[in-house]
Amino acid sequence: MWLDEAYLPGLSVAPEPYLDEYSKRSELARRTLSWREIAYGPDEPERLHFFPAARAGAPLLVFVHGGYWQELTEYESSFAAADVVAHGAAFAALGYGLAPAYRLDEITAMVRRGVRWLYDNASVLGIDASRIVLAGHSAGAQLAAMCLPDVKISAAVLVSGLYDLEPLVRTSVGVAIGLLPDEAVRNSPVRLLRGGLPPLLVGYGSDETAGFAAQQGLLLSAARAARVPVDALVVPGRHHFDVPLGLADPADPLGERVLAVLQ
Repeated sequence: MWLDEAYLPGLSVAPEPYLDEYSKRSELARRTLSWREIAYGPDEPERLHFFPAARAGAPLLVFVHGGYWQELTEYESSFAAADVVAHGAAFAALGYGLAPAYRLDEITAMVRRGVRWLYDNASVLGIDASRIVLAGHSAGAQLAAMCLPDVKISAAVLVSGLYDLEPLVRTSVGVAIGLLPDEAVRNSPVRLLRGGLPPLLVGYGSDETAGFAAQQGLLLSAARAARVPVDALVVPGRHHFDVPLGLADPADPLGERVLAVLQ
């Protein structure tokens, strides 16, 4: 169906080499940096990997992985940790329960719980609670955006995200996770934006499928209508799977902007 072509980037780009790269860079970060695993909630998947900064009172970048709510974990999600720590900030890769074992409402609640835990424990972790930046990629951008009205962060970075889930109901992804129309409405960030929210940096790769370009347009329109500060970019030459690898790389257009937000 045409909606699958718009919303399933794996139909046009083989994801495996890039997923392997996420894993390799994340494993290298755990080998070479100080880090620890933290349980932020009662369910087994509610775990995060925390990489402290070299000094106390540093900003924190929290990353929420994608995988269409069904794949990946915190173990593949620390690929930006080395760049973040090298630039004086702390980093956290946030894990959560996966569909279909968990409903989307439950997954959203987990991510909110994790970000709240980091805020509440900022002093213990040596981070500045007023400088927590929440980032997400793909389904992780949807989950990060769902936190905006309910958690205290200084900014959000939303990469290749899904902000109106109603079209997903009619895709093979929607079928796989049993996405219901009312559930899609409840978990669509475009419906939650309002004045007073923190500033947004939103982006996607120039070589992505049409659905993700459309989703960014929907979010920009909703943010501007709600008077939410928003900055947008299209990363040249990047597709859905390689664009997050530049998340904190100072030589990457996305990474340059993210590091500026973290200051």
